[in-house]
Parts: sequence; C-alpha cells; structure tokens
Amino acid sequence: MRNTAGKTLALAAGVVAMLAAFGGQAVAAPPPPDSGNLTPMVVGGTQAAKGEFPWMVRLSMGCGGSMLTDQLVLTAAHCVNSTGNNTSITATYGVADLQDTSRITRTSTYVHRSPTYDTSTGGDWALIKLATPITGAALLPIATTKAYDTGVFTVAGWGATAENAGQSRYLLKANVDYIDDTTCKNSDPYYADLKPAAELCAGKLAGGVDTCQGDSGGPMFRRDNNGAWIQVGIVSHGNGCARPDNPGVYAEVSTFATAINQAAANLGGTPQPPGKVFENLTNVNIPDAGSAVFSNVTVSGVAGNAPSTLKVGVDIKHTYSGDLVIDLVAPDGSTYRMKNSSNSSTPNVVTTYTVNASSEVANGTWRLKVQDVYSQDTGYVDSWKLTF
Repeated sequence: MRNTAGKTLALAAGVVAMLAAFGGQAVAAPPPPDSGNLTPMVVGGTQAAKGEFPWMVRLSMGCGGSMLTDQLVLTAAHCVNSTGNNTSITATYGVADLQDTSRITRTSTYVHRSPTYDTSTGGDWALIKLATPITGAALLPIATTKAYDTGVFTVAGWGATAENAGQSRYLLKANVDYIDDTTCKNSDPYYADLKPAAELCAGKLAGGVDTCQGDSGGPMFRRDNNGAWIQVGIVSHGNGCARPDNPGVYAEVSTFATAINQAAANLGGTPQPPGKVFENLTNVNIPDAGSAVFSNVTVSGVAGNAPSTLKVGVDIKHTYSGDLVIDLVAPDGSTYRMKNSSNSSTPNVVTTYTVNASSEVANGTWRLKVQDVYSQDTGYVDSWKLTF
C-alpha cells in the first residue's frame, strides 16, 4: 500500500487503516487517513465525464478497480486481506458521480489475492469476483508486454484531492509521466526498496499531480498501438501525495499478466483482448438549429460482422447537450439512434454508447450523424471512435 510517510495513492492511508480494523471487510466509508498507512487519490486532476473511462469501479472499502471481465474486478492486493470467499465488498460501476442514481452495484463472492504480494517477488494485484456479471460492461484489457511501460499515463479515481483530505464524490483524472527506476530510487530514501521488476514509478517530479488516499487499486493506463486504452499499472503506494521528488508507485501489470489471466480463467472469466479502434479526430462544426452534420470513420481489416456490443465513443463540445440528436450510420445506410434531444442543459456529450450492430458488415465507412434541433446554443464534434 502507499506509505503516507511519502506518497499515498487514492487508497493508501485510509484503506490500510480500514483493512487493519475490519480484516479486509468492506465498510461504507473509510476512516480518516492514518499517517502510518498508504492511501492514494488523484491530486491535481480534473473531473472526468460520465462514460469517459467506463470500466472504472469504486469498491466499498475505499479502493478503486477496473473491469477485467464482466464479472471480475482487478484491484490491488493491499486492498484485500486474503484469498477466499468474501461477500462483504460492494462494487459500483457505470458512473463518474458516486451519487448518480444510474449506478450499477454488485456484491462480491470471492477474492483472489496475489500469492506473491508479501514476498520479494512483489505483485500488488487481486481479483474480486462479483455475484453476477455486469452484462455489456466496458472492459479494460491489461498489458502483456513491457512495450507500454513508458511514456505518459492516465490515472483516475475517487480518492483524496490533497494529502490527508477527504474522498471525492466525483471521478477525477490526471496525466502522469513515466519515471525510470534509477531516478525513482534516488528521488527519496522512501524508494530505496523499489522492486524494478514488479513496480513502475510515475508522476511529476515537480510535484502537484499524483494519485492519493483512496485511489489504491485503480488503474494506470495509456493508449496501445491500436489507439485503445490498456492498463499498465495498479495504484500501489507512495510517499505522501503529490510531493516534489516523490513519485507514485504502481504494480507493473505486464510482469504479472500471465498470473492475472490464469487466475481470471480459474475464476471463470476470460479477459477480453484489446479491440481494434478506428477514430476521427477532425473537428466538425454543428450548425445551430440546422441540418445534420457527418463525421466518417473507415473500418478495415475486421473479419465478419460488427459485434453486438459495438462501442461508439463520442466527444462533442456543445453548450446545451439537450439540443443534440446523435445517430450512428452503418456502411449500408442503416441508422442507429444513440441519443434523442431532451431538456438537459448540461454542456457537452462525452460518453461511450453500445450499439447492437451484429447485422452489419464491419468493414466500410461508418458515419457519426449529429444534429442540433433547437436554436441559441452551438458546438462541434471534437472526436469520435469505434471499438470492435
């Protein structure tokens, strides 16, 4: 877990204290962070939109997690205390605001904790099996190669927004930089025992951006070569939150990918491989109370038909989202309505829709159709993508 003597990730301090007090059992809310424990949360971040990271999970013991399969949540070993039957954890899925009434919840039935976590090998990961699957859940594939263990990563969580502060009601996100093992180990005495084969360091050496108390177990992720999100780390520990020269430490997922996938298979879930992503990043202006506009994506190299769970990610900037009608148009001209107009005054539409397009041939030109049907407010299509 993250050590508050240094960094704490969104789950570090509060979770450790909580686990000690409750034996790893889930509780409604974590106690105040304890200075001797680890706790992570996103410091220096911004609020994530609903659907922006649809595979994010909040766990009732005060940790984060991600959907590996429709019935398995990947989290940190330090968030649970043992392998075995466990019906005490509640997982919340499908929302950015934890008080959103559309949230989906499931209780746990079993926990698998990495058997090497407490050894020199390391391995701060665990799987939580849910009582029933979340049908159609968005999944976050894990990296199976070290090729993605560098660059700029994204972190997200409901942890504290400052060291020893309270937990966030809203999902926050931030970008953090890869920090090589040597730089990390030399940054502060706290990192002297870093396990290079099992842990990744990331953050901002100048400070100000980090995971913190309550973010533990959540994913650190980036785009793969197909443009799809892939998980490279699990929020593990650190020396405080967002302190200068004190990076966050993350379990290196690629090192344990084989063990994670084998455990998932043993629990009755086969992780989904990364899907192919096709994206259009060109802005398209949407005329006020005007005719529909289109943005095209050409799909190639996908065998057979589109899936019944075709993911359509949209990022539309608009001052009044209720004005918009949004459709997906298949290569043969068939239209799938994804959003009707409404009286919602909330700005922007940043979300992922799921479309049953199994009757459509996958390859060809797909079009996003957007129309503003009321006057006064304007906007534009920032980007959109299809994930097969």
